[in-house]
Amino acid sequence: MIRDITLGQYFPGESAIHRLDPRVKIIATLLFIIELFIVDNFIGFAIAAVYLGAVIAVSRVPLSFIVRGLKPVIIILLFTFALNIFMVDGQIIWQWKFLHITVEGVRLAVFMAIRIILLLIGSSMLTLCTRPLSLTDGIERLLSPFKKIGLPAHEIAMMMTIALRFIPTLLEETDKIMKAQQARGADFESGGLIQKAKALIPILVPLFVSAFRIAMDLAMAMESRCYRGGEHRTRMHEMKLKGMDWAAIAFLVVFLAMIIIESRIF
Repeated sequence: MIRDITLGQYFPGESAIHRLDPRVKIIATLLFIIELFIVDNFIGFAIAAVYLGAVIAVSRVPLSFIVRGLKPVIIILLFTFALNIFMVDGQIIWQWKFLHITVEGVRLAVFMAIRIILLLIGSSMLTLCTRPLSLTDGIERLLSPFKKIGLPAHEIAMMMTIALRFIPTLLEETDKIMKAQQARGADFESGGLIQKAKALIPILVPLFVSAFRIAMDLAMAMESRCYRGGEHRTRMHEMKLKGMDWAAIAFLVVFLAMIIIESRIF
């Protein structure tokens, strides 16, 4: 289950999506997330799904790999689905004592589930198709106008990128610790939900120790290479918008226009 989490991972490739300017991909992801919260009907979600499907097809990231990343959040999806389907008042279609299912509840439950799925897949595509260093440079360039008001753009970009990069690293460490403890007789599968949660407590201490060790190794590696971020840092490849980037921007504008027109018509 832990290995199924794809958020923060990079999937190597040479597709058109991989070669896009990171600034374009970051802005596209943010706008896609905003649009998901603006959409208030299933037609809008269908347009967003088609847009996202086209991006996945062009990126050449296997669909099975992307869907695998949804497995760890199935519990959250089921909880959200149950919360909406049983707690919304309206036209009752089934009732047992204090529990009831309404037409409005079913619609809202499906609506929220689709939103969460599209949100997770859309967010994952950013890290799957963007190298960590490129992501850092893109965030820094987008935040650079705020340097005039004292915002440390480079430091913020570096922290965000390291945080994303640490997600798969810590998950891999968690998997190693769990396997080591299982080899020594630990049981993480049997028992109820509370017992399983208690069984995970012994993992926390070695995981925190491992996390601090990884952070220390990273800090020492940066220090030994005389890393200095900020104004005087140079780059091997300067970011410039190319024809493919402008085509992606045009595609994004069309998507936004379709969402706006759909929201006004329906």
